[in-house]
Parts: sequence; structure tokens; C-alpha cells
Amino acid sequence: MTTRPALTPSALLGEFSISFWVPAAVLTVALLIKLPTIVRLWRDPLLRAVGGLLLLACLVFVFCAPSTIARVNRLAGVPNISAPWCYSLLTAFCGSCLLLIIAWRNGLSERSAATRRAMRWVVCGYSGVIVALWVLFLLADAPVERLRDLDTYYATTPFMREEILLYLTAHTVAVLITSRLIWNWVRTDGLDAWLRWGLKSLGVGYAINLVFDAAKLTAVAARWTGHDLDWLSTDLAPLVACLSALLIAVGFILPHAGQYLSERRRIRLAHRELRPLYLLMQSVNGSGVPFVLRAGPELRLIRRETFIRDVLLPLARHVDDDTRRRAHAAALELGHEPGRAKALADAVAVLDAVEAGRRTPDADGDGGLDTADLLQEIGAVSRALRRPDEIAAVRARAAAPGGEGPPGARRAVEEQSR
Repeated sequence: MTTRPALTPSALLGEFSISFWVPAAVLTVALLIKLPTIVRLWRDPLLRAVGGLLLLACLVFVFCAPSTIARVNRLAGVPNISAPWCYSLLTAFCGSCLLLIIAWRNGLSERSAATRRAMRWVVCGYSGVIVALWVLFLLADAPVERLRDLDTYYATTPFMREEILLYLTAHTVAVLITSRLIWNWVRTDGLDAWLRWGLKSLGVGYAINLVFDAAKLTAVAARWTGHDLDWLSTDLAPLVACLSALLIAVGFILPHAGQYLSERRRIRLAHRELRPLYLLMQSVNGSGVPFVLRAGPELRLIRRETFIRDVLLPLARHVDDDTRRRAHAAALELGHEPGRAKALADAVAVLDAVEAGRRTPDADGDGGLDTADLLQEIGAVSRALRRPDEIAAVRARAAAPGGEGPPGARRAVEEQSR
């Protein structure tokens, strides 16, 4: 009977197929979601910064993929030329993150001296790091092409050693500062819920990058002491980088997508809650809003609101405001809170106006209703029409002690609430 060999950490992680194209695709989706807003509001520097950061993040994963590394080396004719190129992209991404968070947190409109000074330090510092990376590569001797383990393979090579340590240090510093700024921001009051969750996702994504740096630095330091922990760099670090990229992409997508979905939900709810009042006005007018297949939710809501208001205006002349006041008082006596009582009284007034208009369509009426106030509260009135029992009770109470309200009141309310 043969015994199965124990899995080493390297073998265990190697069973996971790490594809650099997955986070690249997710980041590209995030960029495409933001792109229409960026194009429409191109003058906004923060939106341009977000677009540039997402583009840099995509480029990092595209050019760090082993297949792309090999292709770039072959096209340039220089072994490992992809190393300073990938390190430069990563460093530029780190600097962009810092610039974005500083500007986003403090607001470009303020442009305080401290903010401008911090941004100048970031630009100068990370530009200097990129220049140093290329100088160190030109001074180093790295003739053997390495597609996955360059950091550990050349960890003890003069100048390449310094280059590797430089880009990891720059990355660690940027991640620490960015994470600190984000989490300080998350704890501030008055943030939109979607923005807060997006910042939390960004904060976790950047914090996970510390695991990436720790894994890389540990593997490199192990080479300096004659040990082999290359799996930390070649297997664990790419997995962590992919997870971090996904969380960062979600952090940028979430506020935009969340606000978009919330607005769409609000519009659809508003459209649906106007249905009872719309059906009532449709019975008065004899026709409704024509259906347009390509009309968006906003347009459908606007057309429904406009139709309701257009039909309500001539109905005002059939309303007895004294009846509305008595309905309001009756609703309060029945225990309804003031806002609900007002909506029920307006609903009663509208139903009375509809009945009066049907009985005497050519009559002028008193026109005592505050039309401007009613037109602003069509949503509340429509919601009230969904509760025929409450409206019938209010009408009966308003007509007491002499009877149960106008004939057929309950039946009319029930018809319009369906």
C-alpha cells in the first residue's frame, strides 16, 4: 500500500489556477461602468483620476501575466525588460491611489496648502522611484529570463536586489498610507451608505495588499539567508493580488452601481404607488397615458405624474373644501397621524370631486380646494386610495351623525384601489 505524500504549501496553492486575466477583466468592467460618467463630466479631475487609476490597475495585471511578460521580452529583445516595466506600472498605480484618496478625501475645491504639498510629495517621490527602477535595471546583470519567480531568482543579484526591494518598499508605504486614509474616512459621519460600503471594500482590498508585500519580502529575505520560501512569492502573492484587485474594483463599482440601482428602485416604486390615483384619473378622462415601448422609467414616471395633475386641475372646481376639512378632522379623530389624516382627507376630496363631476359635468362648482398643495401630494393621496376601509371610515365619520357618507362611497374607493 503506497502512502500519499503530504502536500506542501507550494503544492497546495499550486492547485489553484491563478489567472491574471480575471482581475484584469473585473477592473475593465469597473472602468467601463465609470466611463460614461467620466466622458460626460470630463472636467471633473476626480473622475479623471478614478479612470486613470482603474486603467493603470488593468495594465498592471495585463502586463504582469506570464504570457505578456514573455511577449514583451521577446519584442524588446532584452531578457527581463518586463521587470522594470511592471514595477513601474505598479509604482505608478500606488502613487495614483495616494493622489486619488488625498484629493477625494480633502476635496479638490478646497486645495489647501497641506493638500497641495502632500500631492507634490507623492508625485515627486513616486516619479523618482520609477526613474530609479530603470537605472537599477540598466546597472544590473539579469541575463536569464524568469517569468514567474524573478523576485526570488535575482534576490541576491547586485542592483536587481535593490530594485526589487525598492518597488516592494514603495508599494508597502503606499498601501499603508492609503489604507489608513480610507479607514479614517470610513469612520466619519454623514457618508452615503453606498459610499461607505465602497470605501470598506477599498480599505479591505488595500489592506490585503499588505499580505502580498509580506509574502514577497519574506521570500526575498529567505533567499538572502540561504533558505527557500519561493512559494510565498510565486504562489501566495499572486493569489492575494488577485483577491485585492477584485475588492478594489468592487469598491469603485459599488457606490456608482448602488446609487444607480437605488434611484431606479425609487422611480419604480413612485410609479407603482401612483397607480390607484392614475386609474381614478383615467376613469375621469376616458383615456390614459399611451404606452411607449422605449420609454425609460424616469419618462414613464414623469408622464404619469403629468397626466394625473392635468386631470386633477379641472376637478378642483367640484370640491367643497368644507367637506375636506370635516374629513381631515374625522381622520384625526380616528387616530391617524397628521400626515396620514391629510392624505385621507385629500383622497376623500378627490373622490367627491370625481362623483360631482360625473353627476353635473358642466357645473362650475365652488373650487375651494388648495390645488397647488394637492398637486404636490399626489403620491400620498394615491397611497391613501389603496386603503378603501380607512377612506370609507373617514367619510362615514365626517358625515355623522346623520348617516354613512355619500351613497356608494365604499364601492367607489374599492374600485379605484384595485
